[in-house]
Amino acid sequence: MKHDNSRNLYDLALQLIPGGVNSPVRAFKAVGGDPLFFKAGQDAYLIDSDDNRYIDYVGAWGPLILGHRHEKVIAALSAQLQEGIGFGASTEAEVNIARKITELVPSIEKVRLVTSGTEATMSAIRLARGFTKRDKIVKFEGCYHGHVDGLLVKAGSGALTLGEPDSPGVPKAYTKLTHVLSYNDIDGVKKIFAEQGDDIACVIIEPIAGNMNFVPPLPGFLETLRECCDRHGSVLIFDEVMTGFRVAKGGAQSVYGVKPDLTTLGKVIGGGLPVGAFGGRADIMDHIAPIGPVYQAGTLAGSPLATAAGLAMLEVISEDGFYENLHATVCKLTDGLKQRAAAAGIPFSTNQQGGMFGLFFSEEPEIRRFEQVMACNSEHFQSFFHAMLDRGVYLAPSSFEAGFISAAHGEAEIQTTLDAAESAFQAIN
Repeated sequence: MKHDNSRNLYDLALQLIPGGVNSPVRAFKAVGGDPLFFKAGQDAYLIDSDDNRYIDYVGAWGPLILGHRHEKVIAALSAQLQEGIGFGASTEAEVNIARKITELVPSIEKVRLVTSGTEATMSAIRLARGFTKRDKIVKFEGCYHGHVDGLLVKAGSGALTLGEPDSPGVPKAYTKLTHVLSYNDIDGVKKIFAEQGDDIACVIIEPIAGNMNFVPPLPGFLETLRECCDRHGSVLIFDEVMTGFRVAKGGAQSVYGVKPDLTTLGKVIGGGLPVGAFGGRADIMDHIAPIGPVYQAGTLAGSPLATAAGLAMLEVISEDGFYENLHATVCKLTDGLKQRAAAAGIPFSTNQQGGMFGLFFSEEPEIRRFEQVMACNSEHFQSFFHAMLDRGVYLAPSSFEAGFISAAHGEAEIQTTLDAAESAFQAIN
């Protein structure tokens, strides 16, 4: 494939944009080479600036669960464009999408719309602190909750990719209030609550970690968090910015049957447009302004375009069998990848749930901890990434990112991907 236009655009971007990108993981630092510049998407495919087509397993980092340019999402956006792009005031669509979210996620009794996942997690933590009148929070190694000062401590996602889990510019005073535990470490959770439980405002966690690749919780882990928070009056926050409406209709919390106090959601509720939300128990949510003392605001919150696209998307995913079909497609992909890796003699394992999956170049059959992720063979991933890219398959350009499948991925796309993987695994050797 030729990438002349992408290279030229990157050279120009380097002169105008720090690092040539507006989000660090796009820079291909973890895999080497120059980043691609895309101009279009259709169904399960992306088209770059040189007109190369790729089967897309990034899906704008999750929200495009219906694929690119789904007809119902486009129709909803087109209709709203005729009415206006924004009013800075309340709309009926905000009420409708709030109703739909609370119907699909029973733990969310009330919800506040914001403009990003980062804003959602930041606001949820402020609310938890205001509600409990405590300052300390607990997070987990490798879990990324946005670029909030107090949360950039051993963070996942782009922070891991760049090898900078502790960012300069974050005051030490902020991080002193953030306690970091190992993901899936039940004993560590019990210990910190035994020592400091009455001072902990909240625990924030990705119920399935999606920012150190895709790592599910061990049996009893989320249940322990729930029990400890109940015992000490701490708020349990599930960051489902990535997993919400992605792994199941009710999010990861519905998969594991553990009910958080607050939930954060991301751009999936806007069909891919910039949006986020946080919601949960009504007694906690009622501490938010204008009826409560905890301040939070946003001029573009509840964007008419984002709510129109989001409502259209939520209606489609509510159809019977949607997630069963999505998960079946994911399993065809991951099972096929494991078979081809084994045939090539490459140590390889996977995790999957709903429309998400993780790929690990590791001899360990199950990846459940941060240190296991860090021990995976990054050189093998780098080789595999570029071999797949050359064969028209676009994976996330980092071994610390989860993969995504959409309803637009069919038998042909899966088979083409597996054919590409067969030769890509052999190329590693």
